[in-house]
Amino acid sequence: MSAEHVEQKSRIRLALLSIVAGSAILGLKYLSYVLSGSVALKSDAIESIVNVVAALFALGAVVFAGRPADKKHPYGHGKIEHFSAAFEGGLISLASVFILFEAAKGFIYGVEFKNLGLGLAVNLFAGALNGVLGWFMLRQGRRTRSRALEADGHHILSDFWTSVGIALGLIAVKFTGAKWVDPLMAMVVGLLLARTGFRLVKESSQALLDMEDPDVLGKVLEAMNRVRTLDIIAIHEMRTFRSGRYTHVDVHIVVPEFYPVRQAHDLCEEFGKRALVDGNIEGEMHTHVDPCGRIYCDRCPVEDCAIRQAPKTNEATFILEEATAEGPA
Repeated sequence: MSAEHVEQKSRIRLALLSIVAGSAILGLKYLSYVLSGSVALKSDAIESIVNVVAALFALGAVVFAGRPADKKHPYGHGKIEHFSAAFEGGLISLASVFILFEAAKGFIYGVEFKNLGLGLAVNLFAGALNGVLGWFMLRQGRRTRSRALEADGHHILSDFWTSVGIALGLIAVKFTGAKWVDPLMAMVVGLLLARTGFRLVKESSQALLDMEDPDVLGKVLEAMNRVRTLDIIAIHEMRTFRSGRYTHVDVHIVVPEFYPVRQAHDLCEEFGKRALVDGNIEGEMHTHVDPCGRIYCDRCPVEDCAIRQAPKTNEATFILEEATAEGPA
Protein backbone atom coordinates (compact mmCIF):
# COMPACT_ATOMS: atom_id res chain seq x y z
CA MET A 1 0.00 0.00 0.00
CA SER A 2 1.52 3.35 -1.07
CA ALA A 3 2.18 6.21 1.34
CA GLU A 4 -0.32 8.41 -0.53
CA HIS A 5 -3.03 5.74 -0.20
CA VAL A 6 -2.40 5.50 3.54
CA GLU A 7 -2.51 9.30 3.83
CA GLN A 8 -5.79 9.46 1.87
CA LYS A 9 -7.40 6.90 4.20
CA SER A 10 -6.23 9.04 7.12
CA ARG A 11 -7.92 12.12 5.59
CA ILE A 12 -11.21 10.24 5.20
CA ARG A 13 -11.08 9.02 8.81
CA LEU A 14 -10.44 12.58 9.98
CA ALA A 15 -13.42 13.89 8.00
CA LEU A 16 -15.65 11.18 9.49
CA LEU A 17 -14.38 12.02 12.98
CA SER A 18 -15.28 15.67 12.41
CA ILE A 19 -18.83 14.71 11.40
CA VAL A 20 -19.43 12.40 14.37
CA ALA A 21 -17.82 14.66 16.97
CA GLY A 22 -19.47 17.77 15.48
CA SER A 23 -22.91 16.14 15.67
CA ALA A 24 -22.38 15.25 19.34
CA ILE A 25 -21.20 18.78 20.15
CA LEU A 26 -24.21 20.24 18.28
CA GLY A 27 -26.53 18.14 20.47
CA LEU A 28 -24.87 19.44 23.62
CA LYS A 29 -25.04 23.06 22.49
CA TYR A 30 -28.69 22.80 21.56
CA LEU A 31 -29.36 21.25 24.96
CA SER A 32 -27.61 24.20 26.62
CA TYR A 33 -29.89 26.60 24.72
CA VAL A 34 -33.05 24.66 25.69
CA LEU A 35 -31.99 24.60 29.35
CA SER A 36 -31.10 28.30 29.51
CA GLY A 37 -33.21 30.14 26.92
CA SER A 38 -30.14 32.24 26.09
CA VAL A 39 -29.97 33.91 22.66
CA ALA A 40 -26.16 33.79 22.80
CA LEU A 41 -26.20 30.03 23.40
CA LYS A 42 -28.71 29.65 20.56
CA SER A 43 -26.26 31.47 18.27
CA ASP A 44 -23.53 29.07 19.37
CA ALA A 45 -25.77 26.12 18.46
CA ILE A 46 -26.50 27.63 15.03
CA GLU A 47 -22.77 27.83 14.37
CA SER A 48 -22.40 24.17 15.28
CA ILE A 49 -25.02 23.27 12.64
CA VAL A 50 -22.68 24.89 10.11
CA ASN A 51 -19.79 22.82 11.50
CA VAL A 52 -21.62 19.55 10.82
CA VAL A 53 -22.81 20.54 7.32
CA ALA A 54 -19.32 21.78 6.43
CA ALA A 55 -17.76 18.55 7.72
CA LEU A 56 -20.07 16.55 5.45
CA PHE A 57 -19.01 18.66 2.49
CA ALA A 58 -15.34 18.34 3.49
CA LEU A 59 -15.68 14.53 3.47
CA GLY A 60 -16.96 14.61 -0.10
CA ALA A 61 -14.16 16.98 -1.10
CA VAL A 62 -11.49 14.78 0.47
CA VAL A 63 -12.80 11.66 -1.30
CA PHE A 64 -13.03 13.45 -4.67
CA ALA A 65 -9.62 15.12 -4.29
CA GLY A 66 -8.03 11.71 -3.72
CA ARG A 67 -8.81 10.58 -7.26
CA PRO A 68 -5.76 10.34 -9.55
CA ALA A 69 -5.28 12.64 -12.53
CA ASP A 70 -7.03 11.61 -15.75
CA LYS A 71 -7.48 12.90 -19.30
CA LYS A 72 -10.22 15.34 -18.29
CA HIS A 73 -8.35 16.47 -15.17
CA PRO A 74 -4.64 16.32 -16.07
CA TYR A 75 -3.70 18.27 -12.93
CA GLY A 76 -5.75 16.04 -10.64
CA HIS A 77 -8.90 16.79 -8.63
CA GLY A 78 -7.31 18.67 -5.72
CA LYS A 79 -8.99 22.01 -6.37
CA ILE A 80 -12.27 20.60 -5.04
CA GLU A 81 -10.78 21.20 -1.59
CA HIS A 82 -10.68 24.93 -2.29
CA PHE A 83 -14.34 24.73 -3.36
CA SER A 84 -15.04 23.01 -0.04
CA ALA A 85 -13.32 25.78 1.90
CA ALA A 86 -15.20 28.46 -0.07
CA PHE A 87 -18.50 26.64 0.54
CA GLU A 88 -17.74 26.50 4.25
CA GLY A 89 -16.99 30.22 4.23
CA GLY A 90 -20.36 30.85 2.57
CA LEU A 91 -22.14 28.74 5.18
CA ILE A 92 -20.41 30.62 7.99
CA SER A 93 -21.46 33.95 6.47
CA LEU A 94 -25.06 32.71 6.18
CA ALA A 95 -25.01 31.56 9.80
CA SER A 96 -23.77 34.99 10.85
CA VAL A 97 -26.88 36.57 9.25
CA PHE A 98 -29.21 34.26 11.21
CA ILE A 99 -27.33 34.95 14.44
CA LEU A 100 -27.45 38.73 13.94
CA PHE A 101 -31.22 38.42 13.31
CA GLU A 102 -31.68 36.47 16.58
CA ALA A 103 -29.57 39.06 18.42
CA ALA A 104 -31.73 41.89 17.07
CA LYS A 105 -34.88 40.05 18.27
CA GLY A 106 -33.28 39.69 21.71
CA PHE A 107 -32.66 43.44 21.90
CA ILE A 108 -36.19 44.28 20.77
CA TYR A 109 -38.24 41.72 22.72
CA GLY A 110 -35.88 40.99 25.59
CA VAL A 111 -34.64 37.63 26.89
CA GLU A 112 -36.21 35.33 29.48
CA PHE A 113 -33.71 32.98 31.08
CA LYS A 114 -34.52 29.54 32.47
CA ASN A 115 -31.72 27.56 34.12
CA LEU A 116 -28.80 29.70 32.95
CA GLY A 117 -26.21 28.07 35.23
CA LEU A 118 -26.86 24.52 34.03
CA GLY A 119 -27.10 25.58 30.39
CA LEU A 120 -23.82 27.45 30.69
CA ALA A 121 -22.10 24.42 32.24
CA VAL A 122 -23.24 22.17 29.36
CA ASN A 123 -22.09 24.74 26.82
CA LEU A 124 -18.66 25.06 28.45
CA PHE A 125 -18.21 21.29 28.23
CA ALA A 126 -19.23 21.31 24.55
CA GLY A 127 -16.89 24.26 23.92
CA ALA A 128 -13.96 22.41 25.47
CA LEU A 129 -14.64 19.43 23.20
CA ASN A 130 -14.73 21.83 20.25
CA GLY A 131 -11.35 23.26 21.20
CA VAL A 132 -9.74 19.82 21.28
CA LEU A 133 -11.42 18.79 18.00
CA GLY A 134 -10.48 22.03 16.22
CA TRP A 135 -6.83 21.86 17.29
CA PHE A 136 -6.63 18.21 16.22
CA MET A 137 -8.29 18.82 12.83
CA LEU A 138 -6.07 21.81 12.08
CA ARG A 139 -2.91 19.90 13.01
CA GLN A 140 -3.88 16.80 11.03
CA GLY A 141 -5.12 18.84 8.07
CA ARG A 142 -1.69 20.44 7.77
CA ARG A 143 0.04 17.08 8.24
CA THR A 144 -1.99 15.44 5.47
CA ARG A 145 -1.88 18.62 3.31
CA SER A 146 -5.68 18.80 3.07
CA ARG A 147 -7.04 22.34 2.56
CA ALA A 148 -10.59 21.15 3.30
CA LEU A 149 -9.67 19.60 6.66
CA GLU A 150 -7.49 22.58 7.56
CA ALA A 151 -10.38 24.98 6.84
CA ASP A 152 -12.63 22.77 8.96
CA GLY A 153 -10.13 22.97 11.82
CA HIS A 154 -9.93 26.77 11.56
CA HIS A 155 -13.71 27.04 11.72
CA ILE A 156 -14.06 24.69 14.69
CA LEU A 157 -11.37 26.62 16.57
CA SER A 158 -13.15 29.90 15.86
CA ASP A 159 -16.29 28.26 17.28
CA PHE A 160 -14.32 27.37 20.42
CA TRP A 161 -13.20 30.96 20.98
CA THR A 162 -16.70 32.33 20.46
CA SER A 163 -17.94 29.80 23.04
CA VAL A 164 -15.35 31.14 25.49
CA GLY A 165 -16.50 34.71 24.82
CA ILE A 166 -20.16 33.77 25.25
CA ALA A 167 -19.40 31.99 28.52
CA LEU A 168 -17.63 35.05 29.92
CA GLY A 169 -20.53 37.27 28.89
CA LEU A 170 -23.16 34.99 30.42
CA ILE A 171 -21.18 34.72 33.65
CA ALA A 172 -21.38 38.51 33.78
CA VAL A 173 -25.15 38.30 33.15
CA LYS A 174 -25.58 35.77 35.97
CA PHE A 175 -23.79 37.95 38.51
CA THR A 176 -25.03 41.38 37.39
CA GLY A 177 -28.50 40.63 36.02
CA ALA A 178 -27.79 42.72 32.90
CA LYS A 179 -29.84 40.71 30.40
CA TRP A 180 -28.94 42.97 27.46
CA VAL A 181 -25.43 41.46 27.55
CA ASP A 182 -26.89 38.17 26.20
CA PRO A 183 -28.05 39.49 22.78
CA LEU A 184 -24.93 41.68 22.67
CA MET A 185 -22.76 38.57 22.92
CA ALA A 186 -24.83 36.94 20.19
CA MET A 187 -24.22 39.98 17.99
CA VAL A 188 -20.47 39.79 18.62
CA VAL A 189 -20.54 36.09 17.64
CA GLY A 190 -22.37 36.97 14.42
CA LEU A 191 -19.86 39.65 13.47
CA LEU A 192 -16.89 37.38 14.22
CA LEU A 193 -18.44 34.64 12.10
CA ALA A 194 -18.99 37.07 9.23
CA ARG A 195 -15.29 37.96 9.38
CA THR A 196 -14.24 34.28 9.41
CA GLY A 197 -16.55 33.45 6.50
CA PHE A 198 -15.24 36.36 4.43
CA ARG A 199 -11.62 35.32 5.07
CA LEU A 200 -12.26 31.70 4.04
CA VAL A 201 -14.09 32.72 0.85
CA LYS A 202 -11.34 35.22 -0.04
CA GLU A 203 -8.45 32.76 0.48
CA SER A 204 -10.21 29.94 -1.40
CA SER A 205 -11.16 32.23 -4.28
CA GLN A 206 -7.54 33.32 -4.62
CA ALA A 207 -6.45 29.68 -4.79
CA LEU A 208 -9.11 28.86 -7.39
CA LEU A 209 -7.88 31.79 -9.51
CA ASP A 210 -4.31 30.42 -9.22
CA MET A 211 -3.10 33.51 -7.38
CA GLU A 212 0.57 33.18 -6.49
CA ASP A 213 1.14 31.97 -2.93
CA PRO A 214 4.22 33.64 -1.34
CA ASP A 215 4.57 30.82 1.20
CA VAL A 216 4.77 28.18 -1.54
CA LEU A 217 7.24 30.29 -3.55
CA GLY A 218 9.45 30.75 -0.51
CA LYS A 219 9.37 27.06 0.35
CA VAL A 220 10.34 26.01 -3.18
CA LEU A 221 13.11 28.62 -3.38
CA GLU A 222 14.64 27.55 -0.05
CA ALA A 223 14.71 23.93 -1.23
CA MET A 224 16.36 24.97 -4.51
CA ASN A 225 19.12 26.82 -2.67
CA ARG A 226 19.80 23.74 -0.54
CA VAL A 227 20.07 21.23 -3.39
CA ARG A 228 21.58 23.34 -6.19
CA THR A 229 24.83 22.26 -7.84
CA LEU A 230 27.58 24.55 -9.18
CA ASP A 231 26.33 24.33 -12.76
CA ILE A 232 22.83 25.56 -11.86
CA ILE A 233 23.84 29.17 -12.46
CA ALA A 234 20.52 31.04 -12.08
CA ILE A 235 16.76 30.66 -12.21
CA HIS A 236 14.04 32.98 -13.42
CA GLU A 237 10.38 33.13 -14.47
CA MET A 238 9.41 30.78 -11.63
CA ARG A 239 5.65 30.32 -11.30
CA THR A 240 3.66 28.12 -8.93
CA PHE A 241 0.06 27.17 -8.33
CA ARG A 242 -1.65 24.68 -6.05
CA SER A 243 -4.34 22.17 -6.88
CA GLY A 244 -5.42 21.15 -3.40
CA ARG A 245 -2.30 19.71 -1.78
CA TYR A 246 -0.56 19.25 -5.16
CA THR A 247 1.94 21.96 -6.16
CA HIS A 248 2.92 22.75 -9.74
CA VAL A 249 6.14 24.65 -10.43
CA ASP A 250 7.37 26.10 -13.73
CA VAL A 251 10.89 27.53 -13.81
CA HIS A 252 13.61 28.54 -16.28
CA ILE A 253 17.05 27.25 -15.29
CA VAL A 254 20.31 28.77 -16.58
CA VAL A 255 23.17 26.34 -17.24
CA PRO A 256 26.57 26.72 -18.98
CA GLU A 257 25.93 27.25 -22.68
CA PHE A 258 28.54 24.70 -23.73
CA TYR A 259 26.65 21.78 -22.10
CA PRO A 260 25.21 19.23 -24.54
CA VAL A 261 21.39 19.16 -24.71
CA ARG A 262 21.13 15.78 -22.97
CA GLN A 263 23.41 16.82 -20.09
CA ALA A 264 21.56 20.12 -19.57
CA HIS A 265 18.16 18.39 -19.69
CA ASP A 266 19.11 15.68 -17.20
CA LEU A 267 20.74 18.22 -14.88
CA CYS A 268 17.58 20.36 -14.71
CA GLU A 269 15.21 17.42 -14.35
CA GLU A 270 17.23 15.96 -11.47
CA PHE A 271 17.50 19.39 -9.84
CA GLY A 272 13.71 19.81 -9.91
CA LYS A 273 13.07 16.36 -8.43
CA ARG A 274 15.57 16.87 -5.60
CA ALA A 275 14.11 20.29 -4.75
CA LEU A 276 10.62 18.81 -4.36
CA VAL A 277 11.90 15.97 -2.18
CA ASP A 278 14.03 18.29 -0.03
CA GLY A 279 11.13 20.71 0.51
CA ASN A 280 8.68 17.86 1.24
CA ILE A 281 6.49 19.22 -1.56
CA GLU A 282 3.95 16.94 -3.22
CA GLY A 283 3.79 17.95 -6.85
CA GLU A 284 5.76 18.36 -10.05
CA MET A 285 8.32 20.78 -11.49
CA HIS A 286 8.49 21.67 -15.17
CA THR A 287 11.93 22.98 -16.10
CA HIS A 288 13.00 25.03 -19.12
CA VAL A 289 16.71 25.06 -19.98
CA ASP A 290 18.35 28.41 -20.79
CA PRO A 291 21.99 28.89 -21.91
CA CYS A 292 24.03 31.28 -19.81
CA GLY A 293 24.78 33.57 -22.77
CA ARG A 294 28.00 34.62 -20.95
CA ILE A 295 26.03 37.25 -18.99
CA TYR A 296 26.17 35.56 -15.58
CA CYS A 297 29.95 35.32 -15.26
CA ASP A 298 30.11 37.57 -12.20
CA ARG A 299 27.99 35.09 -10.23
CA CYS A 300 28.80 31.81 -11.98
CA PRO A 301 30.53 29.34 -9.63
CA VAL A 302 31.65 26.99 -12.44
CA GLU A 303 35.45 27.01 -12.25
CA ASP A 304 36.57 25.10 -15.34
CA CYS A 305 34.82 27.41 -17.81
CA ALA A 306 36.69 28.19 -21.04
CA ILE A 307 34.32 30.98 -22.11
CA ARG A 308 34.19 33.03 -18.90
CA GLN A 309 34.17 36.78 -19.63
CA ALA A 310 34.65 38.09 -16.09
CA PRO A 311 35.72 36.74 -12.68
CA LYS A 312 33.13 35.68 -10.09
CA THR A 313 32.50 38.57 -7.71
CA ASN A 314 28.91 38.06 -6.46
CA GLU A 315 27.10 35.41 -4.43
CA ALA A 316 25.02 32.96 -6.41
CA THR A 317 22.18 32.47 -3.89
CA PHE A 318 18.76 32.49 -5.51
CA ILE A 319 16.57 35.36 -4.34
CA LEU A 320 12.81 35.71 -4.83
CA GLU A 321 12.85 38.93 -6.87
CA GLU A 322 15.17 37.47 -9.52
CA ALA A 323 13.63 33.98 -9.42
CA THR A 324 10.17 35.32 -10.37
CA ALA A 325 11.36 38.01 -12.79
CA GLU A 326 11.66 37.60 -16.55
CA GLY A 327 15.14 36.42 -17.49
CA PRO A 328 17.47 38.00 -20.02
CA ALA A 329 18.32 34.71 -21.75
